[in-house]
Amino acid sequence: MAALRRNAAPEVKRTELPLLQANEAGAFSGYASLFGVVDSGGDMVMAGAFARSLIKRGVRGVKMLWQHQAAEPIGLWISIVEDARGLKVEGHLDLSVARAREALSLMRKGAIDGLSIGFRTLRATTEKSSGVRRLHDIDLWEISIVTFPMLPQARIGAVKHSRRTTPSVEALGAKLARLRSQRAALEFAQALRRMSGNP
Repeated sequence: MAALRRNAAPEVKRTELPLLQANEAGAFSGYASLFGVVDSGGDMVMAGAFARSLIKRGVRGVKMLWQHQAAEPIGLWISIVEDARGLKVEGHLDLSVARAREALSLMRKGAIDGLSIGFRTLRATTEKSSGVRRLHDIDLWEISIVTFPMLPQARIGAVKHSRRTTPSVEALGAKLARLRSQRAALEFAQALRRMSGNP
């Protein structure tokens, strides 16, 4: 079943691969998304999903944010390309920004190592048998350096279908992470609307 979601709420997703270690100057690289992998939310990004958005926006049109906060840009993306594996990115933190210096310190110590995309789904299909949503066309707005806005483990999906009357600590933690991710996405969308002059 095809689904056109042009007016859908913005979404965020964390890649399951860590960033490569940043150097002292703030340069780093990694994968912001992987193709053909079903994530914990039951979605699979398909090869070519970012192509139209990257042509439309260009690398400078995709913002580098801290934890999906629209008010906290912390650097610039130097390269965003689709390869056989996924969405490969190279970025540079702006070390004149205090939050970017903090992010670099945490990245170099291994305290944070995640990338997460902020996007709107333009075209997707859902498999009736498995329920997996295949994302074919994505409007990419931003890529954030994150701690864990959405846990990559499968237990997030288990929370949605759990029949336990008393959820485990892990399940509650996963649910909290998902809610924080959704809230960050909504705040980002609201900030974009304010910047574009829409109430």
